[in-house]
Amino acid sequence: ASPPSAASPPPHGTASGDTLVVDAFPDAETERLRLDRSLRASEFIPTGRYAAPGATVTLRVRPAHGVSPVLHIGTFDDYNTNTDLKAPRVFRLRPGLNKVVDRYGGPVYLSFAGHGQRAAVTFVSGARPMAVFELGRTSEREFQRRLDTVTDVPWVELVTARAVLTLTREGALLYRDEDHTALMSLFDTVIGSHDRVSGLDGRRPLDRPKAGRYHFNEVSVVPNGVGAYAWHGFNGFPRAYMDRLCTVSGLTTRGWGLYHELGHLNQQAAYQAGSLTEVTVNIYSLAAQRTLGQPSNLLTVDARTGLNWFQSARAKLGTPGLSYVDDLGAYEQLVPLRQLELAFGDDFWPRLHRLVRTEHQHDAPVEDYDHPPEVEARQYRALATYASRTAGRDLTDFFVGTWAMPIDARGIAEIAALRLPKPETDPSTLSD
Repeated sequence: ASPPSAASPPPHGTASGDTLVVDAFPDAETERLRLDRSLRASEFIPTGRYAAPGATVTLRVRPAHGVSPVLHIGTFDDYNTNTDLKAPRVFRLRPGLNKVVDRYGGPVYLSFAGHGQRAAVTFVSGARPMAVFELGRTSEREFQRRLDTVTDVPWVELVTARAVLTLTREGALLYRDEDHTALMSLFDTVIGSHDRVSGLDGRRPLDRPKAGRYHFNEVSVVPNGVGAYAWHGFNGFPRAYMDRLCTVSGLTTRGWGLYHELGHLNQQAAYQAGSLTEVTVNIYSLAAQRTLGQPSNLLTVDARTGLNWFQSARAKLGTPGLSYVDDLGAYEQLVPLRQLELAFGDDFWPRLHRLVRTEHQHDAPVEDYDHPPEVEARQYRALATYASRTAGRDLTDFFVGTWAMPIDARGIAEIAALRLPKPETDPSTLSD
């Protein structure tokens, strides 16, 4: 029998020997809509088990309320040339005995969509325990023992109530000497920073943090020039990123890539214009840096110019024909979004997120960041109008006059119709 600590921890599962008792929670699309996000995040419950390629996995399902979980085998690897290996394979389960075979094998997960229904899943045969570290349940000594003894399973997982980190065994062994309690606590801290800047304080049902965990997955390949990536259900990190993904110091001081990719799973669809995809995401990255006491990337000095990003952006403001989209780099485009916090308080983005959730829970999921012009225009209008409403100030001059954002005439009219006063201080003059 596999040890209890190989199974999913609360809040969505408990283990006794080979049996997992799992509780249903809202599925990824339901949560995406509630939070008005562009991407679906994970809905997986880790089981701490691995299915070998072609192995018959036998399991017994006992639903308490007539609803059965779904089984998933494999990992995410979106740029894998074998399309079968881009995402875990899905197997519907029924009450009673089930036999499942996956030709590729991999870590085994459950998903269980619902609202608190319960089911017991017993792994009868064919699924082996993985080397798993669970925050608060697995000691460092025990995890090291598992790494030494569970040598025939090619995957390792580190789990908290908020995160699943899925690594190849080779990747995990590269940094096995880390303090894994500190590392996984750090994952939870970063996730918490994104929750806070998203206004997910739990005071209303609409403002609860996302149900389930976020999934961070080692992947086999990334395109040229891509350090890591985000897509529906997960963040993907290649072996080259392990020195930041798997070390406390690396994730604390050089973890922008993870903060950024996790940010993509938090971006709100209402104002995520395609040309803002790599900009609004860093609202969350900056929040993580502040939470961890790290200096802002906006204060990094460009060796070519000797200027930080506030300074280089300011030097371009007022240039004839200036275009926010075409003439500013991604960090320079981020500056006005940070200035809104500096002008209107640290709770500016939390308040804006809550307002958007209240009014805008019908946006389609992102499948392509190249948006039609009418969608792009609508999303820029949404950014400007929601920001003005959140600030309680008419920000037309800030967005259009100073930063040359493509806010169309309709957007300008919508802000004017709010009849808000002008800002007392010009936000574009502020910097960290």
